[in-house]
Amino acid sequence: MRSLSRRDLLRDTAAGAAAAAVAVTAAGCAEEPEHQRAEPPDPETVLLRQLIADKERIIGLYASASSAKLLPFKRRHEAHLAELRRRLPPAARGAGASATPAPSGDAAAPPGPSETSASGTPAPEPRASLRSLRTAERQAAGSRPRQAEGASPALAQLVASIGACEAAHAVALGRPL
Repeated sequence: MRSLSRRDLLRDTAAGAAAAAVAVTAAGCAEEPEHQRAEPPDPETVLLRQLIADKERIIGLYASASSAKLLPFKRRHEAHLAELRRRLPPAARGAGASATPAPSGDAAAPPGPSETSASGTPAPEPRASLRSLRTAERQAAGSRPRQAEGASPALAQLVASIGACEAAHAVALGRPL
């Protein structure tokens, strides 16, 4: 039997510890079992969340306009929103706000958060103009054909109907109310 010097023992122990560390690290990077992998999000659920975010933004614009003449427009958007939410799968409803994507890139940005004046009182929320509402409606309607492309027939039909309503709103907002 060969005798080990203290130096040899420490070297062998360090090499073993390094090998163990590599094994533990590699095990942590190993692929997860299939039952533990997260499923990719359903494309229709992603689309529904995007449509819901778009509708919430447009409803917010109409609410900031606060004109009684615009109430029918806002109510149609609220009906669209209710139908879109109804079609969202129950499992996706709980994920709600944290999983809702940003509105589609084609839509106009909503007014920013209210700023505080020098006196410390919040500045009033900017009111949406007819021009900004018309632009938002036009942009939303323009994004609907692309959104309907990969959707199921039933959802594509709803998206197309919503787009047609938004296009009609854009035209109506260009005329005197």
